[in-house]
Amino acid sequence: MTSPTPQYTDFSKDVLGRYICNGLDEALASTTGRPDARPFDIIVIGGGSFGPALAQHTLDSDSFANHRILVLDAGPFLFPEHAQNLPLVGVVAPGPVTVDPGVPRAEVWGLPWRSNIQGGFPGLAYCTGGRSLFWGGWSPQQLPAETPAGDWPASVLFDLRDRLLNGGKGYFHQAARQIGVTETNDFIFGPMHRALRRQLFEGLQNGAVPNAVPLNQIPEVLDLPAGTPAATRNQLKLEAPLAVQGRGPRSGFFPLNKFSGMPLLMKAARQAWVDSGGDDARKRLMVVPNCHVTRLETTVDSGVGQVRVVHTNLGPVPVPDRGVVVLAAGTIESTRLALLSFQGTLGYQLIGTNLMAHLRSNYTFAIDRQALQYLNAAVQDLQESALFVKGRKAHADGSVGHFHLQITAAGLKAPGGNSEVELFQAIPDIDLLDQFQTVADDRVVITLRGIGEMQPQNPASRITLSGELDEFGVPRAFVQLGDARSPATPADTPQTVNDRDLWQAMDNAADAVRDVIANGQPVEEVTPRVHDGLGTTHHEGGTLWVGEDPTASVTTPNARFHHVVNAYVAGPALLPTMGSPNPMLSGVALARRLAEHLVAPLAPPPLEAGFAWLFDGSQASFNNWAQAGPGNFQLVPGEQVLTAQPGNDIGLLYYTPQRFGDFILRLQVRIDDRGDNSGVFVRSFDPTQPPPNLNDPRAAANPAFVAVDTGFEIQLDDLAQPDNLDKHRTGAIYDIEIGQAAGQQDYRRGSALQPGEWNDLEIEVQGDTYTVRLNGYQTSTFTNKDPNRGLPPQTDPNSGVIGLQEHTGQVSFRAIRIKQLP
Repeated sequence: MTSPTPQYTDFSKDVLGRYICNGLDEALASTTGRPDARPFDIIVIGGGSFGPALAQHTLDSDSFANHRILVLDAGPFLFPEHAQNLPLVGVVAPGPVTVDPGVPRAEVWGLPWRSNIQGGFPGLAYCTGGRSLFWGGWSPQQLPAETPAGDWPASVLFDLRDRLLNGGKGYFHQAARQIGVTETNDFIFGPMHRALRRQLFEGLQNGAVPNAVPLNQIPEVLDLPAGTPAATRNQLKLEAPLAVQGRGPRSGFFPLNKFSGMPLLMKAARQAWVDSGGDDARKRLMVVPNCHVTRLETTVDSGVGQVRVVHTNLGPVPVPDRGVVVLAAGTIESTRLALLSFQGTLGYQLIGTNLMAHLRSNYTFAIDRQALQYLNAAVQDLQESALFVKGRKAHADGSVGHFHLQITAAGLKAPGGNSEVELFQAIPDIDLLDQFQTVADDRVVITLRGIGEMQPQNPASRITLSGELDEFGVPRAFVQLGDARSPATPADTPQTVNDRDLWQAMDNAADAVRDVIANGQPVEEVTPRVHDGLGTTHHEGGTLWVGEDPTASVTTPNARFHHVVNAYVAGPALLPTMGSPNPMLSGVALARRLAEHLVAPLAPPPLEAGFAWLFDGSQASFNNWAQAGPGNFQLVPGEQVLTAQPGNDIGLLYYTPQRFGDFILRLQVRIDDRGDNSGVFVRSFDPTQPPPNLNDPRAAANPAFVAVDTGFEIQLDDLAQPDNLDKHRTGAIYDIEIGQAAGQQDYRRGSALQPGEWNDLEIEVQGDTYTVRLNGYQTSTFTNKDPNRGLPPQTDPNSGVIGLQEHTGQVSFRAIRIKQLP
C-alpha cells in the first residue's frame, strides 16, 4: 500500500516523488467507490521521453476537462530535470553493452532486449523521464526531403509543417519552441563562435564541402525578427540546434536549460493536483512509477482488436469501452508490447519491420587559434562554439540519403581536452569562472560528429520476439540490424550499399569541414576517427510507422494501429523515414499532434476549390434534405453534424435540390459503436417516384428500398453483419461480389473504424466506374454492367439521387460536399 506521506531514506525525504506520483493502488481506488468516480480514459504506457509530452499536452488541450489520464512507467522517479542541469551528479548514461549484466547499470539502466549487434545497445533508462534525462540535446528538424510525400501521409506532413498553430506553422515548429531550438543559442556566443561560424559559412558558400546541402535550401527554424537580411538568415542556419534555453522565453519565466520530459510531467501532475484540490477521484492525471506493463489483453474479432486490460507487475488495469492506450515506452519496448499483445489482428506481420537507427562517426582534432582568420588576436578566453552542417548523398539507385555534422569547439590552453565536455558540463561556479578569465587559450579543440540515416524498409532490420523470457515471464524482444555478424566483422558495418556510401560521404564531408576550419594551418589529430557501433545512438525508430495503406504501414495517420481500435503510439516508432536528426523533435511534434487528436474537438474540413456544400452544418442546408422510410436524422445543435436516429427498418435521408451524374463526393463519418451500420447511396432513383421495372415488394412498403435497388450503397459496417463477408464491410460497394471479373468490385479492407473518431470518406463516380476511398486509402473500385441501375440524370432525370442511410446505431455525418465532373 502506498504511503500517504513523503518517505525518508538514509539521506533524503522523497517530497517530489510523493507529490508528483501515485501508487497503482491509489490510481485504481480513485476509479470506484463514489458516484463521481470515473475510470481512466487514456492510459499512457511509458513516462520517458515522449509519454510526458503527450500527457502534458493532452491535459492542457482537454478544454472540456472530461478525460482522465494515467501514465505508467516501469522505473522510479529519479531526477526532476536533465542530468546535465544538475551539478555533476554521479549518474551518467553508460556505454553500450553486448552482454546484459542482468542488473541495472548506473542505477537505472537496463537492456531488456537481445540483438545480433556485436557493439551492443545502451538500453533504456528505467525512470520517469527516461532517456530524455540524459540525451545530448542536438535536435535538428527533418528536412522536407527527409519526409518524402511518397512515404509520409499528406495529412501528417500538413500538420507537421503547414498547419497554423498558435501563431506558428505546424507541430514541428511548436515542438521546436517547446524544446528550445527556435532561438539562437543564447548560451553559446563570443568572438570565437562568430569567427568560426563565418569561416565555415564562407567555405560552404564556396563549395568547399562536398555533399553539403546549400543553406538556402534549408528551412528556417529560428524565430528571427522581420527584416533580417537573407545572408544573415543563411549564416544563422549554421547555429547548433541544441534543446537548451539559457534564458526564459519571456520575462518572469525560468529558463528550461537542457530539455527533458520531466518538467512537463511535473507541470501536468501539479496542475492535476491543484485542479482536484488534492482529491484523487477528481485528479485528471496520475503518474504511477515502478509499474512495468507486461501485456495488453486484447480481444480480436475478424482481425480487429480492442484492448480490454493492461497487465502490469502490480496488477491489472481495466480499459473502459471508450478508453484508449498509448504505447510510449520507446521504439523497441513499444514494438515488443505490440508483438506480445496483438496476435491475430490484420497487419500483425508488419509490426517490427522498417527498423532504423543511425550511422555515427566521431573525430577530434586541434588547430592553433591563428587558423581562425576572423578571430581578434586580443581575445584570450576563446570559450566554446557549436555549429551544424547538413548533407545529403545521391545513391546509384536514385534514392538520397541524409546526414549532418555536429561541430563542437573549445578554446584550451593545455594539450588534449574534450570540446563536448566543455560545452555541456561546465557548471557556473565563480571559482571556475575566475580560472577561465585568467586563461590565454592558444589552441582550439574541435569535435566533428557525423550522424547519417540508415536505409528504410530494409527487410534484414526488424524487431521480433525472442525465445528468452524476461524477469516477468514474457518473451524479450530480439533486435536485428542487418544480417548477423561474426565476431570478426566490425560492429559498425552497415548492411546495405547505400549505408556504406552514405557513411563514406559523411566522413568525406567531415574532412572537408576540418580543412575549411584549419584554413591551411597544421592540424593535430587528438582522437582518430571512430565509427560507433550500430544501435549506440538511442535513435531507434520506424517499426510502427504511420501510413494510409493498412497493408503497407502499421498505424493510421492519427497514430492508431490500423486494426486495433483503441491502441495508439507515441514516439519515433511512428516515423516512416528517419532522416539524420535525433528523433526527439519529431517525436515531441507527433506526441503533441496525437494529444490534440485524442481530446480536442476536430473542426470540419474547409470547402475545397471546385466543391459545393450539400450540408455545411447549418439549418438552411439541412432543409435541402428529405426523409424517406422509417427513422430520421437529427441536426445536432452547435455541432454542424447530422446524426442518424434509426426506426424499425432502414431509412433514407436524401438531397432534394439536384441530381448528380459524374462527381467526387466528400464527407466525414463517425460511428458511435463498433456494431453501427449505415451507408451512403449514390445514383439512386427518386424515392417519391415509382421506378420502372422494379418488382421489390419491400419498396412498396418502404421507399428507402428504392435506393437499395436502383443505386449503389457505399457501406459503413465494420462488423459486416450478419455474415462477416467483405462485400458487406465498411468501404465496400454493398453486396457487389468481390473479384477481378466484369461486374465485380476490387475491394481492399481499410483501417478499422474507432467509435467517436471522424473519418474521411470519398466517393468518385465517372461514367460507370465507382471508386471509394476511406481516410485516403482506396478500398474499392467497381465498373457497373447493369443498364438499369446507377443511372446518371442525363439518362433518367429521376436518377442521380444522393442519400444517407439510417440502419443501426447513431452514425453521424458532416461536411458533405461535392464536385461535379464534366
